[in-house]
Amino acid sequence: MIHLSRITPIALLLAASLATSGLAQANPNAESVAAAIQAKPFAQTRVALQISDGGAGKQTLVLNVAHNLLKFYGQDKIDLEIVAFGPGLRLLFKGNANSQRIQELAASGVRFSACENTIKAMSKKLGHPPELNPIARIVPAGIVRMVELNKAGFFVARP
Repeated sequence: MIHLSRITPIALLLAASLATSGLAQANPNAESVAAAIQAKPFAQTRVALQISDGGAGKQTLVLNVAHNLLKFYGQDKIDLEIVAFGPGLRLLFKGNANSQRIQELAASGVRFSACENTIKAMSKKLGHPPELNPIARIVPAGIVRMVELNKAGFFVARP
């Protein structure tokens, strides 16, 4: 949870500026896999969950799996990232029915990555970029992120 006392006036001004400019639809690009690992040096288990199906049932399933992993291992002992691409990017759309659960998982340390290739493809179809949950971190390609996480020792699962 972020304490308001830690938010600087400049950060508030920047956030307000971005929100009104339409650019605040997602966080900036995700850090490298190596940097992500350094952020959780005490994690004993590393898991990457793929969501590439657009159905509500799959969205619920991947979030349930993430919750169960956190509950079993504890948020300090697991490094967990959910990577959304293809139709699965819908999980990270702003206003998704699961937005509250995503916020809660993110507050527990779960990272949410959105595929830039999918964003570009959906932008062409929609005529504008899809509006994403601000929790989403953009990666160049979802499948490449999964491969890189796997190479770095993450267990990869597609619930």
